[in-house]
Amino acid sequence: MKNHSAVFWLCFLPIFTAFPGYAFAQSARKMNAPRVAVAPIGIAYDSTSRPIGFGVSQLEKVLQKSGQSVGKKFFTAGEASGGIAIRVLSGPGKPAIGKEGYRIDNQAGKILITAADAVGAMYGAMDVAEQLQMGKTLKTLTAKTASPHLDVRALKVNLPWLPYRTGPAMDVHLDVCKDLAYWQRLLDMMAKNRFNTLSLWNVHPFSFMVKPTNFPLANNFSESEMADWKQFWTALFRMAKERGIEPYLVNWNIAVSPEFAKNYGVMERNDTSAVVKRYTREVVAQVIDEYPDLAGIGITLADWMSNFSPVPAGLPVLTPKDREDWIEQTVVAGIKGAKRPVRFIHRSVLSSEPGEMRRVINNANLPDTALVEIKFNWSHGHSTPTLALTHDSHSGQRDDGYWNPLPTNYRIQWMVRNEDFFILRWGQPAFIRQHIAQNKQPYVNGYFVGSEGYIPAKDYSHVASTHRTWDYAFEKQWLFYELWGRLMYDPTTPDALFEASFAQRYGPKSSRATLGRATLGRSMLEATAAAGQMPLRLASFFKATWDYTLYSEGFLSPMSPGGLHDDVSSFISIDELIDHATLDPTYVSIKDYAGLLSENKLLPAGKVSPLALANLLEADSRTVLTRVEPLRPNASPTLACELADLETWAYLSLYFADKLRAGVALQTYRLSGNKLKQQEAIALLTKCLAHWRRVSDLTASHYHEVPYIEGNTFGGNAHKDALRFSWINYLPQVERDVKLAGAVPLNVKK
Repeated sequence: MKNHSAVFWLCFLPIFTAFPGYAFAQSARKMNAPRVAVAPIGIAYDSTSRPIGFGVSQLEKVLQKSGQSVGKKFFTAGEASGGIAIRVLSGPGKPAIGKEGYRIDNQAGKILITAADAVGAMYGAMDVAEQLQMGKTLKTLTAKTASPHLDVRALKVNLPWLPYRTGPAMDVHLDVCKDLAYWQRLLDMMAKNRFNTLSLWNVHPFSFMVKPTNFPLANNFSESEMADWKQFWTALFRMAKERGIEPYLVNWNIAVSPEFAKNYGVMERNDTSAVVKRYTREVVAQVIDEYPDLAGIGITLADWMSNFSPVPAGLPVLTPKDREDWIEQTVVAGIKGAKRPVRFIHRSVLSSEPGEMRRVINNANLPDTALVEIKFNWSHGHSTPTLALTHDSHSGQRDDGYWNPLPTNYRIQWMVRNEDFFILRWGQPAFIRQHIAQNKQPYVNGYFVGSEGYIPAKDYSHVASTHRTWDYAFEKQWLFYELWGRLMYDPTTPDALFEASFAQRYGPKSSRATLGRATLGRSMLEATAAAGQMPLRLASFFKATWDYTLYSEGFLSPMSPGGLHDDVSSFISIDELIDHATLDPTYVSIKDYAGLLSENKLLPAGKVSPLALANLLEADSRTVLTRVEPLRPNASPTLACELADLETWAYLSLYFADKLRAGVALQTYRLSGNKLKQQEAIALLTKCLAHWRRVSDLTASHYHEVPYIEGNTFGGNAHKDALRFSWINYLPQVERDVKLAGAVPLNVKK
């Protein structure tokens, strides 16, 4: 992509020293004094730049909400600014500020923002708005220089038409995802949180985008239906670019639409025939040409590239070279055959081979650096920040061939998938900061964040209620996106920013509490950060791989990731927890720890035992409950809803802590025959039952039962009790753990 160097200024020049008068007027208003007339704040900026216009619009909202009238003077580069109070100019200068960065200067209330591009200027305007919202005035506004820590700050959103995962959990979003109002709100959120990439994932999006020139029967849409789809995609991509966000499409390799397969006599999946190759190459080029705001095309290997063992009858056997050859002859050829350049995403998963991938990217000789996305700790990136496994041809082992030697024409982005919490609100700033610090190597330039089995569109989990102030799921999970977006841009962003976000949402007007806004914000962030440790600790302790091998907030493992799988339920039983390996190399499993105890061996230095982990979880829970307690009595219904989520995490933490302790006691009994250890395990699992009942009560008060796993996953081998999820549904399995502990195992003498 071309890097246009330009300079934008955003200056605050209070007319007739108006803004100090505004500050006085605010104080006077609090004392019911007569309102002091305040001169308007003028805003001048280059109206031809839509990203800058979006940033200034956010600034206007803050000023207007505070009671300040706003006047504007639009101008283009080169025009005189006159007496304008706030101005943004574009010019030929090249400041020492990187792409999407900005500088704020403050000279006695005259504010100047300088940026190297329009997106940086947009962020600068939003920074000024944010500081004013947090209580600063023009006189006290903090001067700063900011630049992005990561170049690619991407959100992954699956589309519900021809989705990779199928079933009710996808279908429920069909109407919402076809509504541009949803996308506008999502893109607004992304821009405010400094996300700069929207990746849209679909098995085969192209037949919803164009009527292929040489393959008109690839879809059954009428002219008017095709026009509606064209309008949808055009508007979506345009809205993204207007907010400094690059839109990408990512599809799943050798796949065509059902209509194409029927009308042209091919298979929907894994058909390597000449007609499918030609169609793919041509449709990729046509989509690029018809959508000028589309920034790039991505391809993901595996699944429908003979990634099965054994390969089903009738399907070709593809080697890593075959797979990369197919990509080179179709997707890459389509990109190179288009009338304009776009960026290429090569996703590295099961079928990939570093050497073959490098060959294709080298041969492509694309004008811009390619993006290579690699799953961090497979589908459960919200676990340990230590890279324990990837998702490549070496069955989940780390393969440094992707970055050794250092690539020159591509960079890696970690995919931090979230298949672990969809319902409960989550936020853990220290984890994200540590993750970025630990994994920002020279070959890494960004992250993708998102889910496979979940779309942040319709909030289908929450019951109908007057306190539901959000329309969409991502708005309920606001802190998740704020933390990831802001910390990818600047990991040094202080907690005070996120505390202020809580205070603005749930300040005195919302909470009716005697606590000040700052105290409320600090208490909420501390509670949320402690609560957010539970799913991270479980995913770090209970090693999982693909999507449905772990669902942390539900304490489920519908499909076996290795180790004992008792085939009774998706719920992680006490026996399954004992037997399972850990993901984080510093953690020691229950089975291994009990073995050390039975042999009177010491825990190796630097290792964390299950009992130490249990103590951490209990401390997390106590922090949550201590912070929540003073907030609940006077909380508004909306704040009470968020507090209920925090309490739920607290009791899940207690549940996990006591289950770890019970596991150590039970395994010790099974190795030694010590009946006292069996009684200890039974007592602890009885406590777990009380914790789970509390979780069930809290969640039943404001959440529905929801669809979870798809019914046909890998031949329908998943447990049926995971088709729909609610915490109370698994109460019998929690009770079963007590019975398991009371049973006499075969290796223990009666």
